[in-house]
Amino acid sequence: MSEEAASSAAMISMITESPTVTASTEHKICNASDYQIAARSLLPTPLYEYLASGTDDEQTLAENESAFKYWYLRPRVMRPVGSISTATTLFGQKLSLPVFISPAGVHALCDEVHGECASARAAQRAGTLFGLSQHATRSIEQVAGACDAAQGRNANLWYQCYILKDRDMTLRLVQRAANAGYRGIFLTVDSVRFGFREADARNGWSALPEPHRLVNYDEEIANKPLYSESKKSVWLSPEASVDKTKIYAGDEDAWDQNTEQLFEQNPTWEDVRWLKREACHDLPLIIKGIMTAEDAVEAVKAGADGVVVSNHGGRGLDGALAAIDALPEVVAAVGDKVPVLMDSGVRRGTDVLKALALGASAVGIGKPVFFALAVGGENAVVNLLQILQREVEAAMAICGVESIADAKRSLVTRHPNGGVTRYTRSKL
Repeated sequence: MSEEAASSAAMISMITESPTVTASTEHKICNASDYQIAARSLLPTPLYEYLASGTDDEQTLAENESAFKYWYLRPRVMRPVGSISTATTLFGQKLSLPVFISPAGVHALCDEVHGECASARAAQRAGTLFGLSQHATRSIEQVAGACDAAQGRNANLWYQCYILKDRDMTLRLVQRAANAGYRGIFLTVDSVRFGFREADARNGWSALPEPHRLVNYDEEIANKPLYSESKKSVWLSPEASVDKTKIYAGDEDAWDQNTEQLFEQNPTWEDVRWLKREACHDLPLIIKGIMTAEDAVEAVKAGADGVVVSNHGGRGLDGALAAIDALPEVVAAVGDKVPVLMDSGVRRGTDVLKALALGASAVGIGKPVFFALAVGGENAVVNLLQILQREVEAAMAICGVESIADAKRSLVTRHPNGGVTRYTRSKL
């Protein structure tokens, strides 16, 4: 392992130059959750709780993690495991491990200098996929350029989009990603409205703090021609500031309630067909935010090349199933037709192996990436991915599984005495 990629047993001791960090931390990083513990001592409370919190009572946030504990592994012994490989292939693209960085916005809140460029380079160094959020603080082109400039293997960049009220902007953003060499598109479909995060309201986190910007929108505004009233566009003219959408103005108590005003609130599955036809072309289109078999079937009928089982990390509808518990029905419905991915609550290599055994092709991580960025920037995100890879390898060996393809449904079970995930309020 290189000096840049500090070992998981190394002592992380640093003071970041970022204005968002107010203190130093010294914490031994042994697992993904250790980064959250370390980051809490670094970040201002409003920022930490913005990253860590969920909606309403945070039931779904808590159960995203705890539900994994109610799936049990069935280790098999006396099997050859001397050549374990965590490598896999997803949509024709090789990954060194079945863990990717899920798209999530505003990485510059934790790394002001590099933002999403740091996270993307970390994924590139670890040999896995990086999803760039539409709400990124670095542009589509900046992130692609940062990876092109980095030494090492080719970047596996994917772009995540929403269906905006401004359909032309939706298309232009996806087309920009295609032109910049992104290899696939995530369409997030669970955010016509965001859930209300009470922590943000209490902390006054109602707007994106300066100097951060959702730069992809800003660049679109600067280059957009005049629109007539009949277009009913959110964006009124080249001179219209994004502030018109209240993204930065903070009129609502919590920031998500400001940003949701951008999104189309009357979507249909025809919009998936439209996006695939008009913008995706040869790029795979993956529908993110699927929690039921019925919607998985509709997504595939509409032309989706894959689906992501996700409840937005417990930041959408509180009281929804944990993602790992929704995974089996989605796999049963469409797993023989398209790859099924999942995110929300993954913290351990055993979580990854359980999800694979339940039919996921790969799993995404979100919150841990932010906390690693806050603690140690790009190198810490590399270390986070290495920790998960090491844990996956160990779990595979103990379970008698030598390759990802060998992780079958028989590898997991419920407890013979039953066992229901009990609600416990998440501790920030």
